[in-house]
Amino acid sequence: MAEKDIAEKLLEDYNDVFADIVNVLLFDGQERVNPESLTNTKDKSQYKADDSVLHEQERDVSKFWSEGKIRIALYGLENQTDVDNDMPFRVIGYDGAAYKSETLDEELKERYPVVTLVLYFGEKRWKRFSLYDCLGDIPEYLKPYVSDYKINVFEIAYLTDEQVKKFKSDFKFVADYFVQMRKNKNYIAPKEVVKHVDEVLKLMQALTKDTQWGDSIEVERKGTSYMDHYFSDRIAEARAAGIAEATVKAKTEAYLDCGLSVSEIAVKLNISEEEVSEIIKKLETENLQKQN
Repeated sequence: MAEKDIAEKLLEDYNDVFADIVNVLLFDGQERVNPESLTNTKDKSQYKADDSVLHEQERDVSKFWSEGKIRIALYGLENQTDVDNDMPFRVIGYDGAAYKSETLDEELKERYPVVTLVLYFGEKRWKRFSLYDCLGDIPEYLKPYVSDYKINVFEIAYLTDEQVKKFKSDFKFVADYFVQMRKNKNYIAPKEVVKHVDEVLKLMQALTKDTQWGDSIEVERKGTSYMDHYFSDRIAEARAAGIAEATVKAKTEAYLDCGLSVSEIAVKLNISEEEVSEIIKKLETENLQKQN
């Protein structure tokens, strides 16, 4: 889990990528945030729960946005591959800890806002965007005294083609992949060069649970369309040699975790539904054996 978390942060920690994500998702592609205006901040904060034990919570990536000596805002990014119905509670914790730090900073002359962006890469639609969504039925007579808290969730797979085109950093490849896979169940790589090759591939491996992304890290083809090379080689090799049983099983398990049906998995792996069902039975048997 630690390796997966680190892989998710590597690409987004680059200032050019971080600024690009903020500019496209918040400002419709306008270059309001310059990479040079961003500085790293600590991603960890502490809180004391009911058990009186000091706990630690950690943002995925966070940066200060400043102009000269004036701090404009603190931006935080949170990656989600699955829907988290408690995300509003988590974001409140992150944002609250950041605001608490402001009150403790005696050298801070002026308070600044905290903005958290939740980047969700799944296909199942996100439904809970605020505290009210999580609390169920609040009596009308109590509502005036219960503050709502809205979170900024961006469903990457549901971005429009126009939005994807506005990305100028390597995050464009990531967003484009998830949009294409949702719409077409297939990915055609753009004819462009990836700047942060290793980080893009590691992020894709973490988000898709597909180890073959990591396998291609060993290949070095600078100055060419790296993504296109990766996929064309991968598909050609798979068709020529046949997809290994272990790889098919691993992919099936990953697709199941993403909520895909038997028929959808069959289409993705180019095998019959009967073969998919057989693999699922084997996986269930193996899981039972592990539990026993």
